[in-house]
Amino acid sequence: MSGPASPAAAPQRAWVRLPSGRRLDLLAPSPLDWTDEDLALGLARTYRWGGHSVWPGAPLSVAQHSLAVLALRRRRAKGPLTHAEERRELLHDAEEGLINFDCISPLKPFLGPAFAELQRSLSEAVARRYALPAWTAETKRAHKACDIALAAAEAVHVAGWTAAEVRSTLGIKAALLNADPLAQEYGEPPWQPWPPEQAASRFLAELRRLAPAD
Repeated sequence: MSGPASPAAAPQRAWVRLPSGRRLDLLAPSPLDWTDEDLALGLARTYRWGGHSVWPGAPLSVAQHSLAVLALRRRRAKGPLTHAEERRELLHDAEEGLINFDCISPLKPFLGPAFAELQRSLSEAVARRYALPAWTAETKRAHKACDIALAAAEAVHVAGWTAAEVRSTLGIKAALLNADPLAQEYGEPPWQPWPPEQAASRFLAELRRLAPAD
């Protein structure tokens, strides 16, 4: 005789409740699971460089980094970017604001394929929500050049690495930016991390300005 049937395995879920009161299952995200305010605040409370900073106060947020990448991409573009292209730049790390985790790149392979799939599914939900165009080889190269240039600058001006260490230890070969792309635009001291509320407000204002037409 066979034994009693094993109970069915419970479905895997990873719920988070967002500031708006909405619930997001990180393992099965829907584009309607968060508000723009949820995303802006999540990115403003998610920190780069493991949360380490030579500045007093808050570390550098992913929200501020995202605005800097957009500003640098605009500056380097050969012609005006479309709103869709600018949204794609602004939201290139948006999934990090939903999981509140910016994993440093060298660590990602050690987290395995499940984490990579989690990032992929969240990024896909963001792309659907905000009608983001797919990257082409050319636009991806242009984006990565800006993203890496900002990483090198942040490593020195925010996290406290020396320029030599950025190249030898971190393996980032980009030329070091001294001018902060956001300093003149917002009238802030260069490279100073913004408080979370300020970063969220500025990110949200840019996101709304670039919102797709209904």
